[in-house]
Parts: sequence; C-alpha cells; structure tokens
Amino acid sequence: VYRDLRQPIGTLGDASRTQEVIERYASMVEMEMEPFHYGSHYSSAGVVLYYLIRLEPFTSFAILLQGGKFDHADRMFDSIAQTWTGCMKSTSDVKEMIPEFYYLPEALVNNNAVPLGATQGGRQLDDVVLPPWAEDSPVRFVQIMREALESDYVSATLDEWVDLVFGYKQRGLAAEEAVNVFHPLTYEGNVDFEKLTDEVERRSVISQIDNFG
Repeated sequence: VYRDLRQPIGTLGDASRTQEVIERYASMVEMEMEPFHYGSHYSSAGVVLYYLIRLEPFTSFAILLQGGKFDHADRMFDSIAQTWTGCMKSTSDVKEMIPEFYYLPEALVNNNAVPLGATQGGRQLDDVVLPPWAEDSPVRFVQIMREALESDYVSATLDEWVDLVFGYKQRGLAAEEAVNVFHPLTYEGNVDFEKLTDEVERRSVISQIDNFG
C-alpha cells in the first residue's frame, strides 16, 4: 500500500532501474564528468504545471512553457495509475507528488473544460482517471490520500524522506550512497553565471533551471 520512504523515487520499482542509474553515475565518473543519477528532478516548475494543468493560472503557464500550445496528450497528466507506473519504470521520470493531492480535489477535475487533446489511442483527456478505490470521486481520493499521509507508517518513516529531500542526503557522499544525486543544474550555487559569456547558452541554462531545476 505504501511506498518505501527511505528510498528516492528513482530507486523504487524494478531493481534493474536502480542498477541502470548507478551504472550511469559510475560511467560519468570514469569520463570525468560531474556525475548524477537522474537527469530530471523530483520537483520543478514543470512538474507543478504537469499536475495542475486543469487549473488557472497553471493552464496558461503550461501553454507558455510549450511555446504557445499544449504538450502532446500522451505526455500530459491523465491518470494516477499511468503517472505512478511512469515513476516506477522510467529512469527519466522521478517526480514526486505535490501538496495539492492532499487537499485540492479540484486539481483532478477539468471544470474549466480545458481542451487537453486526445491520445494516440483516440481517448480525449478530461478529468484525471482515478484509482478504483477512489470510486470516481476526487474528494474521496484526496481524503484517503490525507489519511495515508497521517498514518502511523508514514509518521514513523517520513523523517527518512525528509533527509532525502531537505536534509543531509541531498548532496555529497550521503546523496551518492542513497542514489539521490540529480543533474548539477538542479542544485543552488552550481552555476557561475559570470562565466557564461555565450548569450544563447546562458538563456538555455536559465530556462532549464527556471522550468526543470
């Protein structure tokens, strides 16, 4: 029922996935590159827009991020199960949930009739598809999520997750041992902007940090 809060999201699921990111890290060390396990981040502006695309002002910002149009429907937030599966299988998808899952059922409903498009399979995106236990009720989904967050299990292990996200396992040897190292641009102070003399490169780095760092 519960995920293992002692591990970063990128090491959950198939063991081969964890092995893949560890090997990539080791390969980067050998090539004398600044190593990381994950090229994306567990939380960013892009992640927030992904989850909240059905609500303004996030709808407008999501369109802006994609250059004036919506992303392809197959890549948009459509289903809780589909999103969870992606986070369990893909080494490039390590996003965490956002606070709104625990208090804002409106984020799961397309009350604004946002034209999200159709998948390649022909299904029109609308409200978020919920797990069977939610009984098609966003309110029930949020209620159960909150109950899970306040459970004894989470209370007993949440400090482990805090260490990964906010604490000593964010950087350095502890992060490496926990398989919790992210792309260098996601860390504060890692970029010396004074050395970025090429304007195109500078804008590219700033855009990546703003939206995905």
